[in-house]
Amino acid sequence: MTQYTTRLSLIGLAVALSACSVIEESKIDYKSAKKASTLEVPPDLTQLTKDTRYSAAPDRSVSAVALQAGQAQVPTIERAAPLQVGDVQIMRDGDKRWLVVDRPADQLWEPTREFWLDHGFNLSQEKADLGIIETDWAENRAKLPQDIIRSTLGKVFDSLYSTSERDRFRTRLERRTDGKTEIYITHRGMEEVYSNSNKDSTIWQPRAADPELETEFLRRLMIKLGTTEEQSRALVAADKTTVASSAAASAQITTVNGQPAVQLDEPFDRAWRRVGVALDRTGFTVEDRDRSKGVYFVRYVAPNANMETKKGWFSGWFSSKPENKPGQYQITVRSEGNKTQVTVLDDKGQPEKQAAQRIVRVIADDLK
Repeated sequence: MTQYTTRLSLIGLAVALSACSVIEESKIDYKSAKKASTLEVPPDLTQLTKDTRYSAAPDRSVSAVALQAGQAQVPTIERAAPLQVGDVQIMRDGDKRWLVVDRPADQLWEPTREFWLDHGFNLSQEKADLGIIETDWAENRAKLPQDIIRSTLGKVFDSLYSTSERDRFRTRLERRTDGKTEIYITHRGMEEVYSNSNKDSTIWQPRAADPELETEFLRRLMIKLGTTEEQSRALVAADKTTVASSAAASAQITTVNGQPAVQLDEPFDRAWRRVGVALDRTGFTVEDRDRSKGVYFVRYVAPNANMETKKGWFSGWFSSKPENKPGQYQITVRSEGNKTQVTVLDDKGQPEKQAAQRIVRVIADDLK
């Protein structure tokens, strides 16, 4: 009897340890997204499509080898050193990272699309003409406790187990004049919180973007594009050892000709890239962009406008009912030397009166 009890204890310990190892080895698991193709939580911002085209961005990269050899001059406010395997580079600028791939965007579209499907996501937006792929909201099941009760009952009553967070990702492919393609992955998160002190109802509210999660998906995309697991990890590890900008660019809200604006202490190239990432992260729908004129054409609605309250035990199936229509705006990026100003115009290109202050604040908060 003692031996039997000991064996049971060892089995229980093994199960517990294996559960812990699953969490350690796999921090990301969005496979469950495939089980709910109509998942509409948290409430989404309205997404509208429009025919458009890619805009080219010049190559301002500096090789890591050249940096180590002292053969390259790095701009004083920019640190974006590429680390490369084959035709895939990872670039870094502060907490923002992206890939540069020596292939046309047309050849990268389908592998990138398959990448998200392989990771269990449903796609809510696919715009090949604009180079944008956006996933639906999904839950990271790796954050659920992997105990015996969960592994047993979860197979039958999986909907009883849920985290209080949802994630979605936007991938943007931009053509370059040298034939290469830049790939950006940006994260948006929502979290469920109590809406009152009685704790009898909850609402979904935005949470901060996670740069580390963006980096992890970039690393996994490298593997899809031809690098090995070991090579991708080595690139990211080497990237994390590089030094960030020697002169961190500030983002301050100011006034230009009576209109609110974001003032950036950096040249146009870097400002254009950072503003694009900020728009992706904060829920703007970029319908078009004209880099030569420094304009992003966007639609935007405040995230809190569509928040719904959740009540009851079995209220996992809830959907968004957007009442506020998104406004159409032009986000302009204008530079003089190493100074750049970001302003908001209406859909006709005139100074925006009502939403400018709020939009400028949203952009500035992400750029800081």
